[in-house]
Amino acid sequence: MVILQLSLPISMDLQKNGAINGSARIRRKRTSKFHCTLPPRLFISNSQQPQYPNLLFPSTNQSVAAIVLEDGSRSKLYPLTKKISEGAIPIAANYRLVDAVVSNCINSNINRIYALTQFNSTSLNSHLSRAYAVQGLGKEGFVEVITAYQSLEDDDWFQGAADAVRRCLWLMEEYPVTEFLILPGHHLYKMDYQKIIEAHRNSRADMTIAALSAGREQDPNFGILRLNSENQVLEFRLKSDSEPITFVSEESPMKCNDIAYREFSSMGIYVINRDIMVKLLREHFPKANDFASEVIPGAISLGMKVQAFLFDGYWEDMRSIEAFYLANMESTKKADMAFNSFFDKKSPIYTLPRVLPPTHVTDAIIIDSVIGDGCILGRCKIKGTVVGMKTRIGDGAVIEDSVIMGSDIYQMEDIQRSGVDRKGLDIPIGIGEDTQIRKAIIDKNARIGRNVLIINKDSVREGNSEANGYMISEGIVVVLHSAVIPNGSII
Repeated sequence: MVILQLSLPISMDLQKNGAINGSARIRRKRTSKFHCTLPPRLFISNSQQPQYPNLLFPSTNQSVAAIVLEDGSRSKLYPLTKKISEGAIPIAANYRLVDAVVSNCINSNINRIYALTQFNSTSLNSHLSRAYAVQGLGKEGFVEVITAYQSLEDDDWFQGAADAVRRCLWLMEEYPVTEFLILPGHHLYKMDYQKIIEAHRNSRADMTIAALSAGREQDPNFGILRLNSENQVLEFRLKSDSEPITFVSEESPMKCNDIAYREFSSMGIYVINRDIMVKLLREHFPKANDFASEVIPGAISLGMKVQAFLFDGYWEDMRSIEAFYLANMESTKKADMAFNSFFDKKSPIYTLPRVLPPTHVTDAIIIDSVIGDGCILGRCKIKGTVVGMKTRIGDGAVIEDSVIMGSDIYQMEDIQRSGVDRKGLDIPIGIGEDTQIRKAIIDKNARIGRNVLIINKDSVREGNSEANGYMISEGIVVVLHSAVIPNGSII
């Protein structure tokens, strides 16, 4: 089975914005030439209604603002995050991780989106500004990228997610929303945020935390929630490197072992009432830097009503290289398995539309794989592999169960020959002839020579050979961004 993925299923005029510094509003420019096939609900006109109708539960496109947080300072996806942030990492050939989160917002009719970025954010800022800089988010919709900044009041960069939100509240208070939806920017899942917002409002909670309903292992940095039969959070436990730290509500019966009390893993997704957010960050905990370890436990200790929303869909928080690898492998399987939103017409994943030629295939054997746009594939064999955009694979190459992230440029042979005096430029970007790659991640713009074996020949579980252009994490060989692997190398 061969899956040739297409880019964003909408056609639109692009605004060519580069990387942004400080705060840059990504808004639409009205033009008669604009064309878009987004679902009609994204174009909600308020011309016949008050801008903010006086309803008990106003519609989410008017009353909820999403805050996408991207903090790669402690990323577990290194070395993929050596030059870019987690949200900017390519996945499933044509997409970036952040596209899943932004698309969830669009599909949930949440069209006011703030993206707070800091570490290695140039690529992410550029992608967000170019992909979502056009109409398609409704009359009042926008994606606003806010990068870390220094001011007269704060001369440090963002110190954490809570600190970033606090320092940007002055900007996010521009619109009179009733709730903020806090979202990690690098998780892969499909969720209708309307459901968690509805549950939040119906329970009249101050804060609602999304939690995994199944007993699955998840990154403990988000915390463990203890709930009563009404899904109210009574206890919050944060696992540390040593002993777990527990924060308890005044209503929590610590001595009670009733089976009605259950434990679930937090997903790092929070719905917080606007006034509660302001009080927590500015009044109660003005020095707090983190939501999971400081703000949420603080809200519970203050007696605020904190609810849980149980989520039972596919979820991957990209907590490791192996998790990222497996998520890509799932994308090569049939569309009715695991995370199939890449092929879901009702809730599509949007991304930057690119002007690329179709993939050119020359007598290649391709089995159960995803092939991105603009690739040049020789007489090779590809099985169970994700091949990113603009990838060149030479004759005789065999690639199995791998993730090839592709290239930013096409490299002509005459340019290659003219640079033979410079290290590595005699090896073109892409994968050379008769090379074999198995269970590996090849980062963008890597130069893999001829007759190379990347097969983890010694079955190493962990290994650091950055000086030679690769690392091994959880048994997966990761070739670094722009690395050069000489002809005949064996890894």
